[in-house]
Amino acid sequence: MNLILLRITCPSRRVAEDIADASLETRLAASANIEGPVTSSYRWKGVIEQSFEFILWLKAPEANWDNLQTLVRKHHPYDVPAIVAMPLTHVSDDYAAWATQNTES
Repeated sequence: MNLILLRITCPSRRVAEDIADASLETRLAASANIEGPVTSSYRWKGVIEQSFEFILWLKAPEANWDNLQTLVRKHHPYDVPAIVAMPLTHVSDDYAAWATQNTES
């Protein structure tokens, strides 16, 4: 199984927790971590904005990418949520086996 690490910025801890819970309940992700708050800077509608956000990290099978995007968009209040994923090129055998047992793809 190829695993990915998703990074999703969220406007509050509650939004991050809701997305994390939904991704675990549906078995799309094996685990979640929430960090923050962090300061984010970005351009929105021609204006440079700064805000405090929380970072949600999800570890999931690559095959679940499309379904995770759909789930995040359903629960996320932003018009354009930042949903990015990186392939995990090195994963311990024990963790990979655990992730496989705790997800469905």
